[in-house]
Amino acid sequence: MHNIEAIKVTINEIDQLQKIGKQTFSETFSASNSEENMNNYLEEGFSIDRLTTELNDENAAFFFATFNNNIIGYLKLNFGTSQTEIKDEKALEIERIYVLKEFHGKKVGQILYDKAIEVAIQKKADYVWLGVWEENPRAISFYKKNGFIEFDKHIFKLGNDEQTDIMMKLELIKN
Repeated sequence: MHNIEAIKVTINEIDQLQKIGKQTFSETFSASNSEENMNNYLEEGFSIDRLTTELNDENAAFFFATFNNNIIGYLKLNFGTSQTEIKDEKALEIERIYVLKEFHGKKVGQILYDKAIEVAIQKKADYVWLGVWEENPRAISFYKKNGFIEFDKHIFKLGNDEQTDIMMKLELIKN
């Protein structure tokens, strides 16, 4: 599984972004959520309008993970005022790292994660933070393995369902 690359997404690739976004979100969460809540979230969260706004936001960035020219996952980062919770200028938020199920366990998430850290260092961030669903042990252990620690919890609403996200952060070591 060499030649997996993390490539910045441009507005021209909005259709591919919508496709990978919907597909990975469905694979990850459809088993544990009602079809109605899922469909509503997919329509709103991955609408072309919404994605256009996000892609044009200078305080956000998307990266595709590609393998043999196929898009197999993606990363979404937020900085400054675009962060979903902590609006700290000295922080970077990893909002999403999603990888197609068939590529789980192949280090794709790690490559996207490494890209996030590279961007955080470029932006001179003091720390990186994220929220992860408490019932997603795979993700929690991935971030713990990368040195993240839990510091808070918050509620995430998926349709009419309230779910708890664990907030985790990683202090970046300054050279």
